[in-house]
Amino acid sequence: MKIRQKIGAVISLMVLGISLVGCGSKTGNHSKKVNISAALVTDGGGVDDRSFNQNGWEGLEDWGQKNHLKKGIGGYNYAQSNSDADFTSNINKLIQAKYQTIIGIGYKLQTAITNAAKNNPNTNFVLIDAVAPGKNVASVTFRDNEGAFLAGVAAAKTTKTKRVGFIGGIRSEVMDRVEAGYRQGVAAIDKSIQVDVKYAESFSKPDVGQALAQAMFNNQVDVIFQGSGGTGNGVFSAAKNVIKHQKVWVIGSDRDQTAEGKYGNKSLTLTSCTKGVKKSVYNLATAAQKNKFPGGKITSYGLKEGGMDLIHGNLDETTWKVVQDYRNKIITGDLKVAQKVSQIK
Repeated sequence: MKIRQKIGAVISLMVLGISLVGCGSKTGNHSKKVNISAALVTDGGGVDDRSFNQNGWEGLEDWGQKNHLKKGIGGYNYAQSNSDADFTSNINKLIQAKYQTIIGIGYKLQTAITNAAKNNPNTNFVLIDAVAPGKNVASVTFRDNEGAFLAGVAAAKTTKTKRVGFIGGIRSEVMDRVEAGYRQGVAAIDKSIQVDVKYAESFSKPDVGQALAQAMFNNQVDVIFQGSGGTGNGVFSAAKNVIKHQKVWVIGSDRDQTAEGKYGNKSLTLTSCTKGVKKSVYNLATAAQKNKFPGGKITSYGLKEGGMDLIHGNLDETTWKVVQDYRNKIITGDLKVAQKVSQIK
């Protein structure tokens, strides 16, 4: 009887031990879910701008859903900025909500991210499209000029009037890179083609984008590359207004914008210069989750890394082949793309 009692006691202890391990595991998982939370702060556009901000948010959504997290505190979320004045307050709200990783979408958040990272060393920060100092900041830049070069090639091969346009958001180092690449790409095909360049000085004013595009179309421009975020939605609107009596095309940016150019069963989106914001946000949130956050490092994405590209879209096969030829030259280093307009000869 005593032996049986001892055996029973040992078994009971073993079962209790297993139960305690199970409880510990559940607590650990719960804690882990809280610790891997992440949120992003938009620039002037919203997460539905069909461009830059939306790309970032979709990347974070994919990450959150894959990890079975909920939208909100302890999971994944975003703070929308209606103006530059909202950047710091939005970041502070996310810090107070104890999000482990905070992602700033766009170069305009550079100062706000820099200051927040300095004052909150235990929080991971990501800055997309610019560089910020700090061992707890991962900076992501894109060689936009490479993708823009291909957009310029596509525009030059497509234009019938020998007049193409570029509508940018706010003049900046990033926009200068894009404009430089586009101009160089056009010139690589035909230096006699005129390039009309205008800036809306905003990434969230479709009405301004529409007015600028309408003026270009009235001046015989038949292909416009828009690199202006939400402002670019107005460029598509202007194109749809004239397409019935004037053959025009729009080149999208940041993501495949074929849908934005849809009219009837066709699309006036010639092609789109895509940018890997979605992929970079997903990758950095995953790195933080695995305790491999690349704080203090700068990651640069171009054609070679798949961070920039030009989609086939409505390009004819002859043009597509030319685009691919130039794409390969850039990747191999046989062709250098200017990073500033002032560098173009």
